[in-house]
Amino acid sequence: MINYILWDIDNTLLNFDLAEEASMINGFEKFGIKVTDENALLGYKKINDKYWKRLENGEIDRDEVLLGRFREFFTKYNIDYDDNLVENFNLNFQKELGRQVFFHDHAKEVLNELKNNYKQYAVTNGSKIAQTGKITNSGLDKILDDVFISEDLGVDKPNKAFFDKIFEKIGSTNKKEYILIGDSLTSDIRGANNAAIKNIWFNPNTNINETKIKVDFDIKDLSEVPGILKRIDV
Repeated sequence: MINYILWDIDNTLLNFDLAEEASMINGFEKFGIKVTDENALLGYKKINDKYWKRLENGEIDRDEVLLGRFREFFTKYNIDYDDNLVENFNLNFQKELGRQVFFHDHAKEVLNELKNNYKQYAVTNGSKIAQTGKITNSGLDKILDDVFISEDLGVDKPNKAFFDKIFEKIGSTNKKEYILIGDSLTSDIRGANNAAIKNIWFNPNTNINETKIKVDFDIKDLSEVPGILKRIDV
């Protein structure tokens, strides 16, 4: 029987793409950065995704993600920069991400519907500055039972050790009591596989799973979650 739900935040409960775009534009304006290429934000997203994938694979550390992505972005789009600009732009970006809150359809309704029957937790690789802001400004701190940020735990999804620490903090190591819900195959769903717990892949764009990662349930809309949980618990 499922007792504990582990929710990813970015692009699962909250629309990270919208928050990311708004935060980048805020940084351009604040630091007087002129970007003439209309595809620059898409270019940044590709760079950012690449750096986070490298973190998931254990190739680089968190500082290399947070700062390296902007160094590469500024270089690619011929923006003059120094280390001071990179550090300040990144800090502003993290703070803005915490302020820009856009819920995915039905996310808040589903959380509230499940609240009385399940313990619900956020599990995230996002930076502590950004995620703490999101949790507070979105009101998720009033709904969720706790938030587990990899920066605090000292290990990232999809590592098994990330989940082992969460199980220890929650107080149950019974894997059958857990389910993870997330959008990323390589971070969330692979993490659930590594931790030997059930998973729900939030897949609104109906992407094809071309990996060997095991998906237990594939959904397009978060409103499908309560029905899945009822079937599991029968």
